[in-house]
Amino acid sequence: MDKNEKKEKDEEFFAVLKLVSGEEIFANVQPCEEEDKTILILDTPVIFETVMIRNMGMGAIKVMPWMNIVKDNLFVMDMDKVMTMSEIHDEDIIRIYNRYLQDKDRETNESKINKDMGFLSSISDARVFLEKLYKSS
Repeated sequence: MDKNEKKEKDEEFFAVLKLVSGEEIFANVQPCEEEDKTILILDTPVIFETVMIRNMGMGAIKVMPWMNIVKDNLFVMDMDKVMTMSEIHDEDIIRIYNRYLQDKDRETNESKINKDMGFLSSISDARVFLEKLYKSS
């Protein structure tokens, strides 16, 4: 194996792993050769769950940490624990995962207000607008 093949083999990639336990996890994966076997280093593995929103009749994706109690982000896994693995190139799935990584350590759901969020008004201006809207209907 030349240096280019080794470099490609050790590069990280996004993948879904089906474990022999039946779990299906998504993670940023980096394979490593350790003695005579391959191990996987999983960076912030998560579980994707599809949930239905009843009122809207729509589905959404819920992202949850694979390990709830542990604060570590890196996990080492032997390949013998993996039934199959598929590299993911879907930009939407990767974007959802990256958004989860940005938001997972936030203490609140509050967003910082900026000018790109739309028109911001005072309470009195909003009250006048809503009263006019109510009276016109």
